[in-house]
Amino acid sequence: MTDYFEVHDRDGAARIGELRLTESVTTPGLAEGAEQRSAEQSSGNRRETAVVADAGSLWFKEHEMPEGDESQLTVLPHRAFPRGTDDEVMDSFAVDYPDVDFPSAAVIAPETAEDFGTDAYVLSGAQGVVGHGAGFKEAIIETRGSIPSDSALFLSGVATPKNVATLVYAGVDLVDADRAVVKGTQGKYLTTENEYHLDELDELPCSCSACQRRMNEFTREHCVDHNVNALRAELAVVRQRIRAGRLRDYIEGQARHDQWLTAAFREFDQQWSYVEERTPVLRNTELAAATEDSLRRVEIQRFANRVTTRYQGRFDNPLVLLPCSAKKPYSESQSHGQYHDAIQFRAHKVSMTSPIGVVPQELELTYPAQHYDSVVTGRWSEDEKEFVSEVLRRYLEQNEYPRIIAHVPEEGYRDVCERVEDALDMEFEYTVEGHPTSTESLANLASTLSGELKYGKRERQHNTVRGIADYQFGEGAGDELFSSINIESRYPKLRVHDDDGEQLAAMVPQYGTLSFTLAGARQWVESDVPERRIEIDAFAPHGSVLAPGIVDADDDIRVGDEVIIEGPKAFAIGRAEMSGAEMVESTRGVSADVRHVEEK
Repeated sequence: MTDYFEVHDRDGAARIGELRLTESVTTPGLAEGAEQRSAEQSSGNRRETAVVADAGSLWFKEHEMPEGDESQLTVLPHRAFPRGTDDEVMDSFAVDYPDVDFPSAAVIAPETAEDFGTDAYVLSGAQGVVGHGAGFKEAIIETRGSIPSDSALFLSGVATPKNVATLVYAGVDLVDADRAVVKGTQGKYLTTENEYHLDELDELPCSCSACQRRMNEFTREHCVDHNVNALRAELAVVRQRIRAGRLRDYIEGQARHDQWLTAAFREFDQQWSYVEERTPVLRNTELAAATEDSLRRVEIQRFANRVTTRYQGRFDNPLVLLPCSAKKPYSESQSHGQYHDAIQFRAHKVSMTSPIGVVPQELELTYPAQHYDSVVTGRWSEDEKEFVSEVLRRYLEQNEYPRIIAHVPEEGYRDVCERVEDALDMEFEYTVEGHPTSTESLANLASTLSGELKYGKRERQHNTVRGIADYQFGEGAGDELFSSINIESRYPKLRVHDDDGEQLAAMVPQYGTLSFTLAGARQWVESDVPERRIEIDAFAPHGSVLAPGIVDADDDIRVGDEVIIEGPKAFAIGRAEMSGAEMVESTRGVSADVRHVEEK
């Protein structure tokens, strides 16, 4: 059982945690020996780092079990194995870690990792995998899959200011400054983008306390201090990025400074189950799509998958494909206002965009459709064309329209449309002459829709609610949950009521999703739509459900999901703060926020 570590926030595999020592330490963070900490405190330079006491290696001699205390993380007596050690050797020399009542860590290899009841796990052989994209990915995923979700993963002797963001992105919680110190004693000056020998520097590109001196006065001792300061500063940046839900944006740029870092995060992009399980389904923060690697982000792939497998178009009108706009949501942009004036509810609008793919008008608020920002150059790369054309093709195979009108510019968009025409053996009608908002183009769009019937406000609102339900809960959910409803209020704050006037759900504008009332939750339970359910002990939750109260949870629950919470004494509806697997494994932390509860 993890007693001294708790996860408070998540951004994919990266977490903000708390190591509950006498002085709590925020992770991801630094760990250092007790002697180092004592020296820092005596010099008045107190650092927010975890004090680690190593009880010793059993390779050389037997060690007594340490007494331990709550002021430090004690690494229990251990045997570390270098990378590539034979499984039989590791089995023969495996250590039986005892249960202790103080903050503790076990030393493990990926092949020997399991739940030893400690608060942290030190990965042996880390120096053998850091620097190799595929090997690093395999070691982290294998280890993380074997140790408890609410335990800290500690990599020693590998962290630098340049690589620590990628280490944390992969799922590492604690690092030490050993490598930064060694580099400093060698006269190697570390930054977040490179490593320089002191002889190569004409000036010091840093303003930390160690660098507040002339270049000719800067010694290797100062270099050590600078390297540790730079590592600590980079960890602070990473923590802030996690809190903002924007570590991936940072990683896409930071990893470019070293080929193995680029390889590592691309390797993780290919590990869908590991990354997707840990990535929230919604958040109210910008998603910066600045590189072609953004196409492989979980949020973007998940949106494209749901739009092409869950969402069902319900309008009988023609389809009009439109270019995206810089302003989000699209409907609030000047260009889409002009398109709307030409279309006048006579067609179903779907926006084409890189890197999202296609966005039906009902989902323009749904994360990440209204949250992304991309680099606009007017030119599409081959990867972008391939991705968007594939999404559009799958969308049109899922949804039938009497006509398809492409009101899109030549560059990028037209090529995508023509690829889909060829793939599906169909013809689009093109209406743009020059620019999509030119007078001639808008007139062409309006005249092309001449004679088409308009859909009404009621149909638009009902289809919006049902389309969001499809996306959020699964294929067919919109019709199953909301076959007969009444809508109150105005878009984007729609409230859904049944025929008797009882409210079932409300649209949440900042996420573009639906939140249920208790009545809506019960209708969800009674329907054939797959539930996301949390089973709790015999108590009535108010405010939140903590991990110790969880009996079971569905594996497909993700952070941000709408969840049903039920136990012997209560029925509730809320939002998940952990994945389903993490809820079951964890012994600390908030599993779900409760919106409404009814005591039994």
